Amino acid sequence: MRTLLYLLEKEFKQIRRDRFLPKIIFAMPVLQLLILPFAANFEMRNINLGIIDNDHSVYSQRLTEKILSSGYFKLSDVSTHYQDGLASIESNESDLLLEIPNGFERELGREGQATVSIAANAINGTKGGLGSSYLSNIIQSFNQELGYGHASMAEGISWSYLFNPHLNYKFNMVPGIMVFLLTLIGGFISALNIVSEKEKGTIEQINVSPLHKSMFLLSKLIPFWIIGFILLTIGCLITWIVYGLTPVGSFGTIYLFAAVYLIAFTGFGLAISSISSTQQQAMFSAFFFIIIFALMSGLFTPISSMPEWAQKLTLFNPVRYFIDVMRMVYLKGSGLNDLLQQFGVICLFAIGFNILAIFGYRKSS
Repeated sequence: MRTLLYLLEKEFKQIRRDRFLPKIIFAMPVLQLLILPFAANFEMRNINLGIIDNDHSVYSQRLTEKILSSGYFKLSDVSTHYQDGLASIESNESDLLLEIPNGFERELGREGQATVSIAANAINGTKGGLGSSYLSNIIQSFNQELGYGHASMAEGISWSYLFNPHLNYKFNMVPGIMVFLLTLIGGFISALNIVSEKEKGTIEQINVSPLHKSMFLLSKLIPFWIIGFILLTIGCLITWIVYGLTPVGSFGTIYLFAAVYLIAFTGFGLAISSISSTQQQAMFSAFFFIIIFALMSGLFTPISSMPEWAQKLTLFNPVRYFIDVMRMVYLKGSGLNDLLQQFGVICLFAIGFNILAIFGYRKSS
């Protein structure tokens, strides 16, 4: 026990004396939680819309005003002919094109319906698809306001958005970003730890000592485990202060999962560090795996939207399980009894990664 305390003291002194590492460790949660939820937002706003109004009627003007006042679109082009409007899409000035035909108001008044044309720039498929959907819904709403369409059916539908009643996308992103933060601390920074001692030559003093390699790796794991808890606490405070988001469930559940998750990813980082010869090699190896973990975790893209083969691969991704846990605890109030499957899987990853770290580290004289 005394030997472990001496080793831990050494580790914390090395971290404190490093001029760069403490700054990046504690700047990371602030920057990630303040920037990423706003940048990684799949709500489409300020979609450039070009309009061709061939009717020039009161109804066509009201429709245009309703679309532009929705907050989703901004007027980028007004053309008199379809080909002129199409040129604005080809030059990337417009994302969508709405053509209101001649006789639009007359057809609405006489038959209760009129046809409009929507053309979308589908190079960005997400923007084109969502923009067209937004525009269609606004036009349908306009039609019902005038007393046409299936207004009675629409009035009979009751909507209820569970767990995120205001459909705030940040509430979905922020818990996942907190998981990604712990992933970087546990996996990426710890991957540079042992290999940095190899490059400095201080590892030789450990190798010629009678210290067992499991004790040595434990002394490497605990500091990042503690730092991870500190950063998780900072992240929870930022989430509460900036976004007004607090977990519906228990903080105890979050910290219990975080404890096991940090052990897993610190072991993952130490395993990479043990088999790497240089910091550059360790850095690129960790970067390769962590990017794959992040992209296939459900952080940015729902797992249910992935191809079937990709969904099966996510079963071997520990990040996926902790993101599920954070969202369920924060938004649904799930407890440990609801999350036993995720807890068991993360424990298996913790055991597996640390076994790899122990067997990957070789003491040499």
